[in-house]
Amino acid sequence: MKNCDQFRDLMEAYALGALDADERMGLDAHLASGCVNCIKAIEEARWLVSQLAYLAPDQAPPPLLKERLMRAVRAEAATSRRSVFVLGSRTAWAWIGVAALLVLTLYSEWDARRSRGEALQANSNAAEAQRDRQRLREQLTLAQREVSILTDPASLKITLRPQNTQTPALEGAWHPELGIVLTGQHVPVPRGSRVLQLWLILKSPGAKPVPSLTVRPDVDGRLVVSVFSPPQVIAETKALAITEEPAGGSAQPTTAPIWVGGVR
Repeated sequence: MKNCDQFRDLMEAYALGALDADERMGLDAHLASGCVNCIKAIEEARWLVSQLAYLAPDQAPPPLLKERLMRAVRAEAATSRRSVFVLGSRTAWAWIGVAALLVLTLYSEWDARRSRGEALQANSNAAEAQRDRQRLREQLTLAQREVSILTDPASLKITLRPQNTQTPALEGAWHPELGIVLTGQHVPVPRGSRVLQLWLILKSPGAKPVPSLTVRPDVDGRLVVSVFSPPQVIAETKALAITEEPAGGSAQPTTAPIWVGGVR
């Protein structure tokens, strides 16, 4: 096996006829010794070379190159038929070598592009997964805070009753530190781009309603209003109200309240 190692990198060159005389004589002598592994490797190399031959371009060489080649062939033919054969063989092997190099180059470029594309896609997938995890963490934090407001004994329970008896009431709670949460089911969805806006009605005589956030029910009529930083404290507020307003909300109510609930 140690003797075989020195010939391992010479198999393809041997099949191509590209070894120098000393290397070829050494490998010939080794093959003549009956080494089964190296004989099999030579057969495989010759098969590979035979396949590469089909990759040679099926077209005539440029006229100038062809003329120079033919002059060289005629000159060699005048002295030795064998030289013509060698020249033709070397030309054919040269085409095969060029074709093999071209195939390897194209494959390497394709493989590099594929690897870069896979790396970019993997990075994109990882970034999207990270964004999804961040969104889920934010949603979980929001849901935990809403549950705390609704269930904490320190929260003031509030019911917002509709002006229209066909509209369902809204239930919620106001925690003195965590904020306000109101919920409702089967809430009518405002027309077009209009929204529902929450207002804080103050106890001070003549005080204007204080605008809060705007929301829209989902397609199934579920409504959740979460205000984690109310502009007023519970003691200063006598009621909560919700009106329908243009998209983006209003500085002051433009419609009559749909729901109103006292804060006690």
